[in-house]
Amino acid sequence: MASQLLLSELIDKCVGSRIWVVMKGDKEFSGTLLGFDDYVNMVLEDVTEFDYTGAQIKLPKLLLNGNNICMLIPGGEGPTAGA
Repeated sequence: MASQLLLSELIDKCVGSRIWVVMKGDKEFSGTLLGFDDYVNMVLEDVTEFDYTGAQIKLPKLLLNGNNICMLIPGGEGPTAGA
């Protein structure tokens, strides 16, 4: 039987590495995960914000509300990385 990996364990393995976060609405963020809590609120550093227009904004640090997170992509660099 395969072992199961809990969401919190998966996210914990991503601390210190790059992560791509897709939010509700039209925002996406890519940055280095510094930490998270039980509600999946996250702190990222060296962040790039992407919006539906294709604009990119660089931010030194950011706190994301876990209620608004739709998807996490470990190692992801954002929507333009594969383009």
